Amino acid sequence: MAPGAQTLGSAAQRWLARLSFVFAGLAVAILPAAAGLKSIAMLAVGLGGAAVSLAAAFVVLSNRGLRRWLSLAAFVLAPIAVIGVYAFASLLWVAVVAAAAWLFAGLTARAALTRGVRDWRMPETPVVRPAAHPFLIMNPKSGGGKVARFDLQRKAEALGAEVHLIGESEHADVAALAEQAVARGADLLGVAGGDGTQAIVAGIAARHSIPFMVIAAGTRNHFALDLGLDRDDPSNCLAALTDAVELRVDLGEVGGRTFVNNASFGAYAEVVESPAYRGDKLGATLDSLPDLLTGRRGAQLLADADGVEISKPQALLVANNPYGTGDVAGLSRRARLDRGVLGVVGVMVGSARQAVGLLRGRSTAGLTVITARQVVITAAAAEIPVGADGEAVLMSAPVTCRIRPGALRVRVPRDRPGVPRPKPQISWARLMQLAAPRRRAPRAVRVAPGAGSG
Repeated sequence: MAPGAQTLGSAAQRWLARLSFVFAGLAVAILPAAAGLKSIAMLAVGLGGAAVSLAAAFVVLSNRGLRRWLSLAAFVLAPIAVIGVYAFASLLWVAVVAAAAWLFAGLTARAALTRGVRDWRMPETPVVRPAAHPFLIMNPKSGGGKVARFDLQRKAEALGAEVHLIGESEHADVAALAEQAVARGADLLGVAGGDGTQAIVAGIAARHSIPFMVIAAGTRNHFALDLGLDRDDPSNCLAALTDAVELRVDLGEVGGRTFVNNASFGAYAEVVESPAYRGDKLGATLDSLPDLLTGRRGAQLLADADGVEISKPQALLVANNPYGTGDVAGLSRRARLDRGVLGVVGVMVGSARQAVGLLRGRSTAGLTVITARQVVITAAAAEIPVGADGEAVLMSAPVTCRIRPGALRVRVPRDRPGVPRPKPQISWARLMQLAAPRRRAPRAVRVAPGAGSG
């Protein structure tokens, strides 16, 4: 890379940055140009509608009965009312054009700020010698029966793997099964099942320094998704037995238990712990949230993330590496699992006013988004509910979360869907640097006395 390339960016990036400012300027200018003084009212109506919708959403989640239904109506009707006001004033087209301009400004800004492949793709090492004694644990009930539907057991055994199929009436101790397999000489462990089972066996593979293999046969398989594996046809994951590359990824640890995705505390963990959650996820969540959000139920948490205090969060997410930009719920993707840090998100929303305050983004007092190597969670209660990769467990307080950098060797197929380029966080300061770069003045050349004379 030439000197200054990192600062100045490529020519395409510079022009994309400039184009983003053009679109942003258009979005701002079209309002007063087309609407005159009405533009101020338009902006106020739009912001007011957004605030009403967000506040109504909080009331829906934090109340029951008539107030919940009235707030749901307000949540639905607020944006419709805004559109109606714009249409009545014959300014709907102005709002549409301004919104489109902001959309294109965002698209060009993200394109300008997109990093090179080396910055977001995990390094991989070709596997020269496949495993001689791979051992795979398969859960036939996982993912609605994907093991049988994709004939995973037969295909894996045809490739030389030993397969243990968990019986429907068997309460399998997968940790014991994996340990016994290693004792018999297994040199690779793998799982066809959900993320919770993946995490247990991954921890054992890391302990014995042998490779681990993921077969995306679970319901959601977030870990497989972030490894770039094929979730539509999990049989393609079996190619890692014969033609693989190896990734070194981090593992999270909560209270001594391994997690591959995240550990959650507060509202989500309390809901998952409910006996009714398995049978009726939506109903159990809506029934539990009012007491959790208003503090009538649930442990009062205090978290210390490498010295940063997060006081009384209603929801706390500790992830094995941070999720994508702007995601506060662990629903996005992680392009890399080898950064050696935990992604920490704490949310504190105690009123509709604070819910509206979240519109200000990451700087609001109710939202904390940081990275750390260790997080210690304490509470007045003796035990804290924890959602470890979606599995509900109770842990004695205090609970410590740690990151184990590069602890796991994961073998994945050489040919796989891969991970899409992550969306960068928009930084207008960085865009300004790209759009109007300051080039360094050339260094003065010192000429020795008499040089150049004939």
